[in-house]
Amino acid sequence: MELWDIYDKDKNPTGRTMKRNDWCLKDDEYHLTVLGVVARSDHTYLITKRVMTKAWAPGWWEVSGGAAQAGETSEEAVIREVKEETGLDVRNAEGGYCFTYHRENPGEGDNYFVDVYRFVLDIDESDIHLQEEETAGYRFATKKEIEDLAGEGIFLHYDSIKEVFR
Repeated sequence: MELWDIYDKDKNPTGRTMKRNDWCLKDDEYHLTVLGVVARSDHTYLITKRVMTKAWAPGWWEVSGGAAQAGETSEEAVIREVKEETGLDVRNAEGGYCFTYHRENPGEGDNYFVDVYRFVLDIDESDIHLQEEETAGYRFATKKEIEDLAGEGIFLHYDSIKEVFR
């Protein structure tokens, strides 16, 4: 069973945990998620397509990410998530933490912080090893191509993370 740490409104751990996807948070409690944007020096970004079996936003494009597990730092979580979903090791990549945003869903028990990271790597297609349970494909896209996908309504989190595509 996967556990997530519970944080207060100031992003401080409370010392308590919750079960994954057990939406029991009070309105002033949060869990932590991470997003890892992988950029290449040619100004393209690695984006992945969600499998069609996902309950939420199947077939949409996104960057790697997920929930931090209990006891895991934000940085540990993003390194793990990028590795699990793409096969890439970003531990020694240029870049790192960029910013945090948060979502509040009053009365739903699902409030969360999102720590956004950007890593720059010189990678090619042979470096990518997708997690088939999570991803149905990938591509290297320009900022404009990502904006176009967002305009079509099929790129997750774009409005919240667009500043990372610089």
